[in-house]
Amino acid sequence: MHILLLSAYDTRSHRRWREGLVAVFPDHDWTVLALPPRHFLWRVRGNSLTWAFGERERLTQPYDLVIATSMTDLSALRGMVPSLATVPTLVYCHENQFAYPDRRANPCSEPKVVNLYSVLSADRVIFNSEFNRQTFLDGVQAFLSKMPDRVPPGIPETIREQSAVLPVPLGAYWFEQGVVATPKKSPLTIVWNHRWEYDKGPDRLFAAMMKLRHAGVDFRVHVIGQQFRVQPPVFSGMRAQLGDCIGSWGMVEADADYRRLLCESHVVLSTALHEFQGLAVQEAVACGCIPLVPDRLAYPEYFDREFRYPSCPEEPETEAATIAGRLLGLAELCRAGDLPAAPDLNKLSWSGLQSAYAGEFNTLAGLQAV
Repeated sequence: MHILLLSAYDTRSHRRWREGLVAVFPDHDWTVLALPPRHFLWRVRGNSLTWAFGERERLTQPYDLVIATSMTDLSALRGMVPSLATVPTLVYCHENQFAYPDRRANPCSEPKVVNLYSVLSADRVIFNSEFNRQTFLDGVQAFLSKMPDRVPPGIPETIREQSAVLPVPLGAYWFEQGVVATPKKSPLTIVWNHRWEYDKGPDRLFAAMMKLRHAGVDFRVHVIGQQFRVQPPVFSGMRAQLGDCIGSWGMVEADADYRRLLCESHVVLSTALHEFQGLAVQEAVACGCIPLVPDRLAYPEYFDREFRYPSCPEEPETEAATIAGRLLGLAELCRAGDLPAAPDLNKLSWSGLQSAYAGEFNTLAGLQAV
């Protein structure tokens, strides 16, 4: 099968997903086009123009299937490269712009429109979680309800009928054993591995860690993840006030170093207010970390109640106190050498999900033969 794979805004998770596809299905003939994750508004709106006139020769090859991320301006691309309009197409949604928090005073609707038109122009749509799918459908309904007239009925229902849920799988790399030479020991080691942005709830992290410190708990916290030129000021205060409770700080560039840090940690903590799958948490759990996540977003789909704390998105201090209390209990278990095992996420591995992906590809490719 000759497959064209398009990643229009190739962030780290998007890159891992597309590289995983190519690696797990080596018998297919892949043509991959990816654009760097910068200049967001231009990239999302302009990728069809960039590719249609900059990659014409590769786009006009005979394909059996097109797979594109939801950042791809697929409807425009199929219009500018007519041969693609007849090829079965799958759109994969890592996220959706309808549920993405926008802190700008006048948010731009263009990314939402690209998401919507791309999904409607595809033969099949795959979301990485039911939370992602439902917030997309709810967002489309709310968005279209604001339009002045001539809005066709049943758009969300149409999208639901042509969609399914398949997570971004975890590579075998995250499940490898024997990386850590010595058993995990006290003190309790916590890892918070998220983008350094407001929607990941760093204020709750800081407040919870300060409560642990004031309670005299012996702990270390690794505050790691992608950083940006402008970041919430809570991070500078956190590093200064937590002092020697801080372990690693900032982005861990090498995958081997990152995985080693995860394998040496006891708990992976999420304070996220916005998350579509929680891939960073899942990677840590695959490495043996116990998840401590809020009872919201996609987390209830992937982790049992014992690993979730009550969700109070409008009450950061309440959440911080709850998190600290749960961590205090885990610290006591850690000292006693009686921490529970991390949940088994093998069902989320590529080996666990490969057949489901293959079924989607084969069904779609069969449309062309009919």
